[in-house]
Order: sequence, then C-alpha cells, then structure tokens
Amino acid sequence: MTSTLNDAEIAARLRLSATRLARRLRQEAGSGLTPSQLSALAAVHNHGPLTLGELADQERVAPPSITKCIAKLEADDLVHRSPDPTDGRVTRVSVTKAGRALVAETRRRKTAWLTSRIAELTADEQARLAEALDVLDVLCTTEPR
Repeated sequence: MTSTLNDAEIAARLRLSATRLARRLRQEAGSGLTPSQLSALAAVHNHGPLTLGELADQERVAPPSITKCIAKLEADDLVHRSPDPTDGRVTRVSVTKAGRALVAETRRRKTAWLTSRIAELTADEQARLAEALDVLDVLCTTEPR
C-alpha cells in the first residue's frame, strides 16, 4: 500500500497520533503522580542512582524544577537521597522498593490497556502496526541516518 501523503502530512498525522497515544497512556498509568514526577521516577529507575544535575539534564528541566519534583517523590517514599560514595558533597537519588513497585504497576497498566486495544484491531491492522514498529524505533533514535 503506497501513501499519497507528503512528508509534512505524514509528520502532522504521526505527531497527532503520538500525542494522543502518549496522553492516553498517561491517563491509564493511574499512579497519582504528575507526568513530570512519573517521568523523573522512571528515569531514576532506569538510569539511577543519579545526581540531581544528571536527572535535570536527562529530563531537560531546570535544576530547581527537578529538586521540587524529587522532594515530592521523596516525601511519598518513592525515591531516596544518599551521599555519593566518592564525593560526600554530591547527593544521589535512587528508587525505593515502593518506587520500583509503582513503576512496575504503571507499566503493567499501560501495557494492559494497549494490549486490549491492539486485540480489537483486525489481523491486517495488527500486522501493519507490527511492521511499523521498526520504523518508529528509527524515528526515535537521536542520531539521523
């Protein structure tokens, strides 16, 4: 099947679809956290322990914003701050057991919702979606070809 859409039209439709999907997955998370808090928690879970500066860079936010976000996560016992073992002036943030459980549960909920929606697609639509995943992965890489 060949597309009659030009690159700009494809980009506009993809942007809208990705935005809607991301919004819906955030709604399905049911974590009680803001999107920024959940993103920071997931970043620490995936890449931690991190300094606040490293986390701010990774999340592309200002250090005061990440400090406020981490304070909320720490108050909820989702992350823990501890001194860096090699430099006591530096604080590292790691995920607590409760934080790991929350990340796992939000991922489970999102995957369950997406799985149920995919199951509603026709076999042809499922196959087309599966074929598009590699292309979407290429679009998400940071390095252009």
